[in-house]
Amino acid sequence: MSTSDGYRGESGGRGKKKRIHLAAHFPGVNSTTVWADPRSGSQIDFSSFEHLARTAERGLFDFFFLAEGLRLREHGGRIHDLDVVGRPESITVLNALAAVTERIGLAGTVNATFNEPYELARRFASLDHLSGGRAAWNVVTSSDAFTGENFRRGGYLDRADRYARAAEFLDTTRELWDSWSPDGAQRPFSHTGRQFAIEGAFTVPRSPQGHPVVIQAGDSAEGREFAASAADVVFSRHSSPEAGRAFHADVKRRLDRYGRQPGDLKIMPAVTYVLGDTDAEAQEKAAEIRRQQVSPQNAILALEQVWGRDLSAYDPDGPLPGIDPDPDSGRVQGRVRVADPFAVAAKWRALSQAKGLSIRQTVIETTGRQSFVGTPRTVAAALEEHVATDAADGFVLVPHLTPGGLDDFVDHVVPLLQERGVFRTGYSGTTLRSHLGLPAPVWKGGTP
Repeated sequence: MSTSDGYRGESGGRGKKKRIHLAAHFPGVNSTTVWADPRSGSQIDFSSFEHLARTAERGLFDFFFLAEGLRLREHGGRIHDLDVVGRPESITVLNALAAVTERIGLAGTVNATFNEPYELARRFASLDHLSGGRAAWNVVTSSDAFTGENFRRGGYLDRADRYARAAEFLDTTRELWDSWSPDGAQRPFSHTGRQFAIEGAFTVPRSPQGHPVVIQAGDSAEGREFAASAADVVFSRHSSPEAGRAFHADVKRRLDRYGRQPGDLKIMPAVTYVLGDTDAEAQEKAAEIRRQQVSPQNAILALEQVWGRDLSAYDPDGPLPGIDPDPDSGRVQGRVRVADPFAVAAKWRALSQAKGLSIRQTVIETTGRQSFVGTPRTVAAALEEHVATDAADGFVLVPHLTPGGLDDFVDHVVPLLQERGVFRTGYSGTTLRSHLGLPAPVWKGGTP
């Protein structure tokens, strides 16, 4: 395999630099996206998806990544403002993007709790065929009864069981994909387990990648073990060097017990960036973006997510509440719950008092920070350092603008990474597995 694409090893061999993997996350209904910027466009129109995907492909990225939202989130009994713009179904969008892109991988988030293996296996195998081997599935789970109300089995899954179901779901899906052999022979499938009991004949022949690439994002002990046993890519949240190296080492250590090599799993944290003509200018731009991301209204919403109370009467430019959180209020629905709101509230109060920060300033300080800030050369050097020191194998870039937020990175940072010899100058393969340097899946179908 050409070194202009991926490779299985961790260092690229003696005398070779470790190559960087890059992916693009579509900026949608999250606190990163700045909707007030006049350059901000629709996150529903297909033209927005097309622009970002084509920009990422022009930048020779490994894949384009879509999130999923199965229910509009609520805050105080009302639809969360960011969700009012809607949340399209990811595989539908990726199928359309397959027709207007040629090489970039197409990754979609699909929930293993509220789907069934047979249907999902068909959808991803079809996408893999339509795209010529570029499909990827980001496996997520849910124990949220609020989301489950949209489904027939709403709320039935205990939180402790979600990884057990996801693991069997993925195993069953791979059994379906393996019911067609590499030479085109088909055989009936039969699976009986705690979560699923299905049998029949799978309708889609073996796809170009054999198995679409599997992405996983859990950070718990169960999530890390699941990633080591079954995932090809980990979408991690550890973007600082120290946290990244600790996570990278922990997950890679777990691979051996499953007969896997370090290069068989790529760890790619979600990161943001801000560029400027000078480092000082970039820092000023980053501070302004943080202020845009955390408007006065968003500051109160972020505060209510921790406190679980109606805090609309508080002044965003005033001090933090003196009252304790109410973690059982149910004021925020469909958003990630704060694990220990009392500890978070205490930390925020201490920070606010130490630095004399208002509510809005405290939220900006604790939630609105960019990962890489500086000139293109500064950012390129920092990205290389992260990968060279095993803080990551690559990055999933989350721009703050839809859909043009990736343009300046592709135009100004990618050429510098290429000059440094740490990023491809062209796609040498046609599948996402080849871009990532992942081994072909071993066919486990037996004799048809």
